[in-house]
Amino acid sequence: MVSGHAHLARLMQRGAYFLGAPHAIMAGAMSWVSERHLVAAISNAGGFGVIACGAMTVDLLDKEIAGTKERTDKPFGVNLITMHPQLDDLIELCGRHQVGHVVLAGGLPPGGAIDRIKASGAKVICFAPALALAKKLIRSGVDALVIEGMEAGGHIGPVTTSVLAQEILPEVSDQVPVFVAGGIGRGEAIAAYLEMGASGVQLGTRFAAAVESIAHPNFKKAFFRASARDAIASVQIDPRLPVIPVRALKNASTELFNAKQREVAQSLDEGRVEMGAAQLEIEHYWAGALRRAVIDGDVEHGSVMAGQSVGMVTKEEPVAEIIAALLDEAAVALASRGT
Repeated sequence: MVSGHAHLARLMQRGAYFLGAPHAIMAGAMSWVSERHLVAAISNAGGFGVIACGAMTVDLLDKEIAGTKERTDKPFGVNLITMHPQLDDLIELCGRHQVGHVVLAGGLPPGGAIDRIKASGAKVICFAPALALAKKLIRSGVDALVIEGMEAGGHIGPVTTSVLAQEILPEVSDQVPVFVAGGIGRGEAIAAYLEMGASGVQLGTRFAAAVESIAHPNFKKAFFRASARDAIASVQIDPRLPVIPVRALKNASTELFNAKQREVAQSLDEGRVEMGAAQLEIEHYWAGALRRAVIDGDVEHGSVMAGQSVGMVTKEEPVAEIIAALLDEAAVALASRGT
């Protein structure tokens, strides 16, 4: 066991150093869930917590960062959505708070965003859904990448984690740290991706129902009852309205989202909204639907976003125990292979 943990530490060394955390385990940013309590708990337990800004205003994010600082003196990051209308102001806010790591999600960063973040002294982490985009982002100056497969919860791409890892890690992992995400629920998977060249991993679903999570008890119970096949991806109703698929537990909100797509598509047809505004309206819909589930506990009409690893979330556990179990599982897997 000792040799397994020692080898695990060596494999995580680059990612841990980059994050400034004991372990290269990033927390996926989940709107309404990844707030001060859970983020601080993850960082305090040796992982790397990340605040989900989502649709927050500058004032709300300001309070959330301050509240997280009150609960931990360990490093944590902030996830910003690239299509947020106040992105520049949010970047400036992160700079004022001296946030050490900013994660940009939801599409390619707009011009100048990466440079503005780096000018504040922060590290920039971006999502790379394909090898060509990974190379483009590296040329643009990002400091690290997350490659997230379609097994993940929330907004997803079309390719599985295992394929992305095989496609991207051999090509770019020598240039920047790469964190693998999507469908990771146990330490054995962490060990495998580290051996493939990843510097660390990102998990969201595994932490969503932790003791420190403010999610409603109904939300957590839905996780405990679910299996992998219950976490399904949304479908695009109208090809004229490109929407990013979202993976969540199947319930009545699935049809509600389809109705919302039809409503927004009609607005586009009638010229009442531009494409950018239409896509932003979809994002605001998801923020509201997720709030109904996470905060209000309406797990039938709200969106219970969850990855396919949800079947491995069977009980409410403290964050520290979750991280310790993941590390032990990874260490045992490495030791069993005699490495």
